[in-house]
Amino acid sequence: LFLTARDDLGDRVKGLDLGADDYMTKPFAFAELLARIRTILRRGRTRESDVLVVGDLELNLLGHKAVRQGTSIVLTAKEFLLLALLMRRQGEILPRSLIASQVWDVNFDSDTNIVDVTMRRLRAKIDDPFEPKLIHTVRGMGYVLERREGTAS
Repeated sequence: LFLTARDDLGDRVKGLDLGADDYMTKPFAFAELLARIRTILRRGRTRESDVLVVGDLELNLLGHKAVRQGTSIVLTAKEFLLLALLMRRQGEILPRSLIASQVWDVNFDSDTNIVDVTMRRLRAKIDDPFEPKLIHTVRGMGYVLERREGTAS
């Protein structure tokens, strides 16, 4: 729901094209805002698939199981959360601060290397024994999970 002072037709169309379910301009009546929120909530969320797939890697969210090229991979709870985050946001460069907040629910402290250590452990299980590599470091920016044929991570 976009709530904004921008009321031009072009702004409304752009907001809806960007994924808004609804678009309200200021000033607004609070009762109408609540009614629009209730309408959006009634629609419910689209159900996410129980299995995420990137290339030959599958992650079963309900069974907490990872499989790559038919090989079952045992993951710790944090490795599982990290992999699920990377797979849900496939192709998107995720900064360490976002990963720390999503996986550990903490604000990122630049003195800690917990993201890098866990990423290294995850790579050892998900990438090291397999080709092509799926987890890539983007220097100075973060990490991305995507299929890249014939490139180093």
